[in-house]
Amino acid sequence: QVQLVESGGGLVQAGGSLRLSCAASGRTFTIYNMAWFRQAPGKEREFVTAISWTGGSSLYADSVKGRFTISRDNAKNTVYLQMNSLKPEDTAVYYCAASRDPNGTYWSLRSSTAVGSWGQGTQVTVSS
Repeated sequence: QVQLVESGGGLVQAGGSLRLSCAASGRTFTIYNMAWFRQAPGKEREFVTAISWTGGSSLYADSVKGRFTISRDNAKNTVYLQMNSLKPEDTAVYYCAASRDPNGTYWSLRSSTAVGSWGQGTQVTVSS
């Protein structure tokens, strides 16, 4: 599997922006579909967005559509999450995830059962 390390979290005011990064190492990064999940205090981990291994296709949860953008740079083994117009309800630990099956679909990552590797998470706090 691939090893993942997130960075870029922090404290931001409502309406602000943050960009998260997820650096991958280990097995060939380019063959994996990638995703971001988040977990707020007292809540289950939830899907945020996913991107295909080529970077050509992506999928978003309704709660972030139009505000968040996922992208990847396969030359740098890195996936990004640009978060704009942040809201207090976006406060959570954000996790980077790689697909379990390199031959799977990026939309299967809507379910955490399709995840083979997780990062350690990075805290995002949005103040009102």
